[in-house]
Amino acid sequence: MPDLVLLTGISGFLGGHVALELLKQGFRVRGSVRDLAKAEKVKATLGRAGADLTRVEFVALDLNSDAGWPDAVRGVRFLQHVASPFVSRMPRDRMDLIRPAVEGTRRALDAALAGGVERVVLTSSMAAAAYGHDASRTKPFGPDDWTDLNGRGVNAYVESKTRAEREAWTIMDRAGRHNDLVVINPNYILGPLLDDDPGTSAALIARLLDGSMPMTARFYFPMVDVRDVAEAQVKAMTASEAGGHRFPMGSRPMPFVEIAEYLRNAMPEFSSRLPRREAPDWLVKMFAFVDPDMRGNAGEVGVVRSTDASAAERLLGHAMVPPETAILETARDLVAHGIVTAPSATKKG
Repeated sequence: MPDLVLLTGISGFLGGHVALELLKQGFRVRGSVRDLAKAEKVKATLGRAGADLTRVEFVALDLNSDAGWPDAVRGVRFLQHVASPFVSRMPRDRMDLIRPAVEGTRRALDAALAGGVERVVLTSSMAAAAYGHDASRTKPFGPDDWTDLNGRGVNAYVESKTRAEREAWTIMDRAGRHNDLVVINPNYILGPLLDDDPGTSAALIARLLDGSMPMTARFYFPMVDVRDVAEAQVKAMTASEAGGHRFPMGSRPMPFVEIAEYLRNAMPEFSSRLPRREAPDWLVKMFAFVDPDMRGNAGEVGVVRSTDASAAERLLGHAMVPPETAILETARDLVAHGIVTAPSATKKG
């Protein structure tokens, strides 16, 4: 019988792609959702993508609750812990993000250890490696780098990812099983959508396409295609050399205004909606006082972070998908799923 994998967060953007990759590689998948009422929608989504649904089952798990974890790992050989809260608008109480990220990681790994799971693959983020450092740094951030929680630009999300990953390594080290943990650290994830829920990452591209962003802030995005992240997650599960390592993933840092210009050339019908100019830094920081989405990220204006993704490319065995491809597929799927309405023919730009 094929090996069983517990996949937390199967209903999310990355979780769905990890499920597809696991199924493609012949594994059985036990996916966790907070409410089993979501299971039918997830099954339908995976089915439309061509998944073999006979090898998919569901379990209800909550990052904030102890209920169900021992049963969820029963018969499981590998754990893919993908679930973690991800938002663009920072909460008033930082612990609203930090608590479920850290405690959910603790619950997942404690259950895995108690249940004899062979290897754990954790989805972390470059948020756990590349923040809180001197903004003038030009050296790429790699597997040995950690975010300085006392440094600049550390919002609630960055702190949640950093503390959650630290907790994972502490738990595995305490159990004497350091090499049974692998961590994937992606940057900004884009790529094809599986359903009409754009998630937080694709929603930013949607704002470019719907005309609600007259100017861009001077933000820089090292991007990674969701299919590469999903493939890395699954390869990390069985590659012996991956044990005990972190794998940063990301492209060159791409300025937001360049993303808009690329979309203008690739999808000219949206030209009139797409911003052409960068807002002055002072205006962005002033706007952050009244825009909750901007408030937690204003410190990122002008900060360029590069990523050393060489270890991830060795794990994959191939170069990563170009960021332009991920951007365009995201944008086209936003239109295909009706999340963004295309301009009428008379308004093409």
